[in-house]
This record gives sequence, structure tokens and C-alpha cells, in this order.
Amino acid sequence: MARLLIVEARFYDHLNAMLIAGARRAIEAAGHSHETITVPGALEVPGAIALAAETGRYDGFVAIGVVIRGETYHFEVVSNESARAIMALTLDGLAIGNGILTVENEAQAIVRADPEQSDKGGGAAQAALAMMALRERFGRG
Repeated sequence: MARLLIVEARFYDHLNAMLIAGARRAIEAAGHSHETITVPGALEVPGAIALAAETGRYDGFVAIGVVIRGETYHFEVVSNESARAIMALTLDGLAIGNGILTVENEAQAIVRADPEQSDKGGGAAQAALAMMALRERFGRG
């Protein structure tokens, strides 16, 4: 049984709750265990994953959060830099599913976060599981 860490950027509680529910459901359906930690925002997610990876306790990671466009350039910085840093970690060999939503408004976020609609949290967990399987297949696990 593999152990995954869900790293949640807790900013929109109701949206994150849906994303986490989907991620947990997918991980448990695959027969694996999980733990969840919370960080202040999307920019902190990659750092938390990197720190957790150093412990060797986790086989994969699921990044969870929501970034909604506002009136300033901050949206682009947060969206782009969190995605860039997560991608850098995956290129280093970590199995990460990126479930950080970057949306224009809350209505888009709800559709994507809801496990009964787009289930992006579940999709992120499935992506992490798929990357774990590939890592194992290629002898890096």
C-alpha cells in the first residue's frame, strides 16, 4: 500500500473541501493511504512537497488549491509560479498530481472542484497514482 500526501493551499474552504474529498476518494479506491497538510497558499505548496519528499515517507503527492483571478497581476504570479515549481519537482522524479485550480471565478471553481462534476481533486490524485506507476515501471520507485 502506497502513502500519498495531499498538500492543501487553504484559501477557499468550501472549494478545497470538495477537491480534497475527490482526492481522498480516488486514493482510497485505489487501496492506498493518505495524509493531508495545509499551507497558507498555492505558492507554498511546492515547498511543502519538497520538504515532505525529503522525509521519504510518501510515495506520491497531490497538490490542492484554488486561485481565482482578481484585479491585479498577482493571479498570474501565483498561478504560473506554483505550476512551474510543481513541474520542476516532477522533473526531479516526484510523483505529483496538480489539483490547483486556476479559474476566472467561483462558478468555474465549483464545477471543477465538485466530485460529482469535474472532480479535479480526484483527477489530481489519479495523476499522482499514474506517475507513481510509471516511476515503478521505469525502476525509479
